[in-house]
Amino acid sequence: MQFVVIGKDKGAGELRRAARPAHLEFVAAQQHLILFAGPLIEQGRMIGSLFVFDVEDRAGLDDYLASDPYFTTGIFETVEIYETRRMVPESEPGLLAAEAERARGAS
Repeated sequence: MQFVVIGKDKGAGELRRAARPAHLEFVAAQQHLILFAGPLIEQGRMIGSLFVFDVEDRAGLDDYLASDPYFTTGIFETVEIYETRRMVPESEPGLLAAEAERARGAS
């Protein structure tokens, strides 16, 4: 299953800076679970994080979040989690055309 996790930082970045080395070391060992991740940047300053995970299920995501220093040290003011699925780029040829056809039928 794929999930998007959006965390918005508390404060002015001091908590992020303190947790960043441990977070990056943790992520380096868990890259196989992450399709994409990076900072949210506003006016040149990191203000949060965006993760796109591919894990077995929600329990797998929760296990990850329970170990990542960004989540265990509480750097985030808010955390949003959404289930998603990859559409673009197509993971298999014709996926978008088939989805468009299903959408036409649902109208």
